[in-house]
Amino acid sequence: MTVKNSINGSSKDSEPENTSTKNISDRILTRPARDTHDGIEAKIKQVSFDENGHQKISQAVRVILESVGEDPEREGLLKTPKRVAEAMQFLTQGYNQSLEKIVNDAIFDEGHSEMVLVRDIDFFSLCEHHMLAFMGRAHVAYIPNQKVVGLSKIARIVEMYSRRLQVQERLTRQIAEAIEEILQPQGVAVVMEATHMCMVMRGVQKPGSWTVTSAMVGSFQQEQKTREEFLNLIHHRPNFL
Repeated sequence: MTVKNSINGSSKDSEPENTSTKNISDRILTRPARDTHDGIEAKIKQVSFDENGHQKISQAVRVILESVGEDPEREGLLKTPKRVAEAMQFLTQGYNQSLEKIVNDAIFDEGHSEMVLVRDIDFFSLCEHHMLAFMGRAHVAYIPNQKVVGLSKIARIVEMYSRRLQVQERLTRQIAEAIEEILQPQGVAVVMEATHMCMVMRGVQKPGSWTVTSAMVGSFQQEQKTREEFLNLIHHRPNFL
């Protein structure tokens, strides 16, 4: 299975970089983000799921039910619009979360400079093309530049970006960029493995297929031994299991 690197290694011609202060978008983004339209930044806004928001989604679901020939008034569907609205609020709650609040200053100066890996993080997301689920596991590693972040925060970062309409390639890159932004480490590596319901339930209908994406930044991209160590560790079976 081929692992695809979602961040290239090109760099801009500029004055010598101060990586401790240079903005994250300048340090590792080398092309327009995938959530743009013809290079124009997408207009994504925070919304509060108030009564009005729930009502809009409920009305839309009722239209869908009618459009497929169902009767929204029958017993089994009476509360379906309300249930779907509540589900969408949960499944897209990442839009109303921020990296700053997720991390909550849980960064510690431990003088550590060896690889930190949190692997097998379960995640669930919605494909933005069909709004069907894709799910799998994420493996996130970084090499600290003296500072470390609370381990649970890594899982929470994965969760925050997963709870949005996504494509797996962008999700992988956003997680890597978030770790880079909060820690400014020597390197970051993210591998995500997922199965997509848009490939299983519809379209090509290929159950059992998996998609693997990766984002390698800094030493993980530049040093083959470091990258190989990471890839070996994420496939190693722990002895305590």
